[in-house]
Amino acid sequence: MDYIQGFDRKQEILFPAKIDDYIEEENLVHFIEAFVALLDLMVLGFTHAEVNSTGRPSYNPADLLKLYIYGYLNRIRSSRKLEKECFRNIEVMWLLKKLAPDHKTIADFRKNNPVAIKKVFKEFVLFCKELDLYGGEVVSTDGSKFKAVNSKKRNFNAEKLLQKLKDIEEKIAAYLKELEENDKIESSIKLPDAKELKEKIQQMEERKKEYEGLQKTLETTGETQISLTDPDSRMMMGNQKFDVSYNVQTTVDAKNNLILDYEVTNEGNDKNQLNEMATRAKDILEVESLEVLADKGYYNPEEIRKCTENNIIPIIPEPKPKQFKEGNVPEPEYYENQFKYDSNKDVYTCPGGRELAYSGDSIKNKKNMREYKSDCCNTCEFKSKCTTNKNVRVIFRWEHEKVLEDMRERVKNNPDSVRKRNCMSEHPFGTIKRGFNQGYFLTKGLVKVAGEMGLTMLAYNIRRVINILGMNKLMEIMNPG
Repeated sequence: MDYIQGFDRKQEILFPAKIDDYIEEENLVHFIEAFVALLDLMVLGFTHAEVNSTGRPSYNPADLLKLYIYGYLNRIRSSRKLEKECFRNIEVMWLLKKLAPDHKTIADFRKNNPVAIKKVFKEFVLFCKELDLYGGEVVSTDGSKFKAVNSKKRNFNAEKLLQKLKDIEEKIAAYLKELEENDKIESSIKLPDAKELKEKIQQMEERKKEYEGLQKTLETTGETQISLTDPDSRMMMGNQKFDVSYNVQTTVDAKNNLILDYEVTNEGNDKNQLNEMATRAKDILEVESLEVLADKGYYNPEEIRKCTENNIIPIIPEPKPKQFKEGNVPEPEYYENQFKYDSNKDVYTCPGGRELAYSGDSIKNKKNMREYKSDCCNTCEFKSKCTTNKNVRVIFRWEHEKVLEDMRERVKNNPDSVRKRNCMSEHPFGTIKRGFNQGYFLTKGLVKVAGEMGLTMLAYNIRRVINILGMNKLMEIMNPG
């Protein structure tokens, strides 16, 4: 018995006469074609959406958009690789009607249309909303770091620049010392050429001027760091390591785990993102109230207060108290979180059973605080455990502390909310980074990477909707006739 044999390469074979015959009815390209046809590219702001009456004809932005959507759905993001697909991929040939734009045209489309591409993602969100795929009751917001087009070596902060300048000065001093020794030692001993040493010194001096210029830029702008390749990127901690990245925020709806909204920032943490993302989600869903789940990284009292004022209900676990001394408190059992507040009497009760009454207002960490003290502190046998202050122990209560207390109660009464948030927010990021291999950017600048991320988010949502509805059902919706 022999192996299964293929055709003789020299044998004539009759292929189907039409490209359309190669594409099955359930092929993804049918949906891409139908979806892009629904978009008004001129209203969305795509370049060349309006045909010029003079000059060289340009490619239809619809064709380039279809090419990118197909590429991001199939882990092909490079403009050069997309160019190759136009010549060898039958699905791309069908989608673009055998057009084959060069890689520069493809790259320029993504670079020149970041805002319009982001609007395409929003259009698909509205499409999903019309299909009732968003629940509009519970959303989860989370952030993840995506690597920027900027190496660690080309990112500087004040401390790193000081160290670089110190190293350069030491090298210059060493080179000068070598030049001096060259004059004293016999010529028979082979030493670095004086000209070569002077060239090295000059290089060091030029680099020193460059670093000093960067120092001045940091001082002038007030920024904490500067990146040379992608000026908007920042050094951040992600996956337990530092890298030059962007912080991508997403909001995911609980009904089908579809991404509702996203934003790309260059802030290293999530503390200032909660209210902005939650309010935008509420506006997109057009609901009166919304429950928002987030992790401890979003715990910011001021952001939580803003949410509650906007009829948004946050559920965020409170970070654990730090395991070292809290100010002047010697013993952990007397940390501030061990004092119980009675709202009816407006007093705190310390672990020793004494009451601390309201004594006046103050400002602490730029917040309006209410102070609570006890007259019994100086005679209390537990004072040495409670405080090292010579005077009485003082408890500061934020004027909006009730907002945080209510949220602590919600977290306590909803223990499954943390696990639910993990399933909602971690899955999209995991799929995008692992399944799609899109955990890094190819473009530079905050505006451009935000547009590029729109293609990634759109690709994720399209895959998700196909898994939920199936291609046949989706095409029935797209083509009801």
